[in-house]
Amino acid sequence: MTAAWTIRTWAALTLLAFFTTPNLRGADSGVSSSTKVSAPLSADQVVDNLVRKNQERAQALLHSEATRVYHLTYTGFPGDRQAEMTVDAIYDRPSSKQFKVVSASGSKLILNRVFQKLLESEKEAAQPEMSAKTLLNRDNYTFALVAYYVPTNGVGQYVLRVEPKSRSKYVYRGQVWVDGTDFAVTQIEAEPAENPSFWTKKSEIHHEYEKVQDFWLPAKNESVSYIRLGGRATLTIEYKDYRVVDARHPGTAAAQKSQAPNQ
Repeated sequence: MTAAWTIRTWAALTLLAFFTTPNLRGADSGVSSSTKVSAPLSADQVVDNLVRKNQERAQALLHSEATRVYHLTYTGFPGDRQAEMTVDAIYDRPSSKQFKVVSASGSKLILNRVFQKLLESEKEAAQPEMSAKTLLNRDNYTFALVAYYVPTNGVGQYVLRVEPKSRSKYVYRGQVWVDGTDFAVTQIEAEPAENPSFWTKKSEIHHEYEKVQDFWLPAKNESVSYIRLGGRATLTIEYKDYRVVDARHPGTAAAQKSQAPNQ
């Protein structure tokens, strides 16, 4: 579920061709207080577990609700702009997504031509035909084990290098962090396999995830885009107030008040 959700968001982000791209933090991002040790599993074993667990979580997640806060700041030619939009997002298995705009402020251009198109594109990318082409599995990617880290007070993390098997603006290359117990993606730092637009000089993305009940769901997406005409745009999407329904426990719903990670 996590990997599929990630690439759907990435597909939506490609619409920011005139505005956006993310902040890569380097191979050791998020593991500064960790120790690099010999990995207990091979890359193939990690990928086998990741694919299997993602399928299980995708089948188990019947319904989810969350609040998202989109914020985009653009500086450069022909002028500075910024906007913010708060959205209630509802997902129903297998591919239904609904969005309700709660509030919006700032540049009408960003609100109408960026944020609204992000939501429309995410709905399209959630459809099975598109989703199958972007899932984080062996059909779409090759994998290599980069490192294994054990935090001082946490679960080991596998770092995998991923390369797409085909060039497309809807798949990515970079590194993914995989939880050593749940075998879920906890962080992604990447760039699109194909530049989303001539006008975008460089595109990168940083995704972080949090565990809600038995699911790893987006916590924060951050992107910084550099435009050929000299502009720069910083986009953040923060996710909070998750409520999920697990098919394995259909009579109960778990709510979690989540705060976005510190800047």
